[in-house]
Amino acid sequence: MDRNGIPLAVRLSAANAHDSTHLLPLVDAIPPIIGPRGRPGRPRKRPAKLHADKGYDYPALRRALRARGIAPRIARRGIDSSERLGRHRWVVERSLAWLLGFRRLGVRYERRADLLRGLLHLASALLCLRVLEAADGP
Repeated sequence: MDRNGIPLAVRLSAANAHDSTHLLPLVDAIPPIIGPRGRPGRPRKRPAKLHADKGYDYPALRRALRARGIAPRIARRGIDSSERLGRHRWVVERSLAWLLGFRRLGVRYERRADLLRGLLHLASALLCLRVLEAADGP
């Protein structure tokens, strides 16, 4: 998600799989990003930094993010408190609540993953539309 809560990429995973195993494929799925105010030049392929909680604190993940040109902003287990990450975490929690507002996504009724993926993409597109309409003003 970006800083406004717009999903940049979505990915389905099993409920019993650790989130950190899906981080790199999710980062690779992010489409090219155009800079603020539509700056001329080549668009960035990935975001400049990634904020994550202590569940993603693995040296291999940090190295992989740096290799992709992304600065990892990940709280360290046993060292950092999560208070500083709270400034960014509420955006993610709010966006997840928005997604779960689409009741069909709250409980998985769909047996086929392609149908659930389609609903997730549709809900993400509607969230993008809501944020864009709110930014446009009354």
